[in-house]
Amino acid sequence: MSIWEVILAFVVVVLMLVALLANVLVLMCFLYSADIRKQVPGLFILNLTFCNLLMTVSNMPLTLAGIIYKSQPGGDQICHIVGFLETFLTTNSMLSMAALSIDRWIAVVFPLSYHSKMRYRDAALILSYTWLHSVSFPIVAASLSWVGFHHLYASCTLYNKRPEDRTQFVIFTGVFHTLSFLLSLIVLCFTYLKVLKVARFHCKRIDVITMQTLVLLVDIHPSVRERCLEEQKRRRQRATKKISTFIGTFILCFAPYVITRLVELSSVVHINSHWGIISKCLAYSKVVSDPFVYSLLRHQYKKTRTHESNGSLYVSQIRAPNQCHHKIIPKTARGYLCCIFH
Repeated sequence: MSIWEVILAFVVVVLMLVALLANVLVLMCFLYSADIRKQVPGLFILNLTFCNLLMTVSNMPLTLAGIIYKSQPGGDQICHIVGFLETFLTTNSMLSMAALSIDRWIAVVFPLSYHSKMRYRDAALILSYTWLHSVSFPIVAASLSWVGFHHLYASCTLYNKRPEDRTQFVIFTGVFHTLSFLLSLIVLCFTYLKVLKVARFHCKRIDVITMQTLVLLVDIHPSVRERCLEEQKRRRQRATKKISTFIGTFILCFAPYVITRLVELSSVVHINSHWGIISKCLAYSKVVSDPFVYSLLRHQYKKTRTHESNGSLYVSQIRAPNQCHHKIIPKTARGYLCCIFH
């Protein structure tokens, strides 16, 4: 193995371990927290976590073996199953992120009618569509024998070995990435930009009230005035940072891989094998970032981690192992603490 292959293999191992731990933690919180289960977005996060975990235990190990041995790991049947799962899980993850963005758009733009527009039944219908959409492409690819080990990515994925099917495979690949990556990206941009617009509008209203208050309070201490202005600035930047994270991680992780797959269809451009594996690792990094972006870095979870690090609630949980200390823990953080201390 060359030094590049050793580095890439090490990166895959790190991604695999971090993804497994982070997604298992999210799954545990969902299973043990009644508050998370009551929320409709929890269904989308559960589906996304399921896809990430399955990708971690099925595709990543075979990619690692492909990098090390430079050949197809296992038999053709195993590779076909893993390639089928890779296409299904990637599409399902993208559509789950789009579903989460639609949920947040409805919650922010239509807050009064959110509970009537986004119920468990509506979320179940959206998830049914994501599964139907996601499974249709790998079924077509498997039926046409377009799944196999691709040396450029050192993984089992969409791959056409027959030159006579090149035109059909090019059309299929273009439609697949248009209806998975591009469609999800358009939904993400539309919904989150609408959310950002509403957030900025509310920030301006709060800023006007804050400035009027500061003008009326003539005797206010300069340090208090400075803190108010700093909080004003942080409030304006908070929504922009979150939305930039949602859209930015999606583009950064998936765009290089999708663009490489499309450029690969052209016989004019030669793609380096190391870049192919790097683009695949970037796509795998989304499996690592999703738990932090959508779950573990939420305010409720960070507050839970603060309680855990202080150890102030550990004794009370030992005394009452089947319930959380409701007098100390806020309702929003109660579910996360239950899943950690059980």
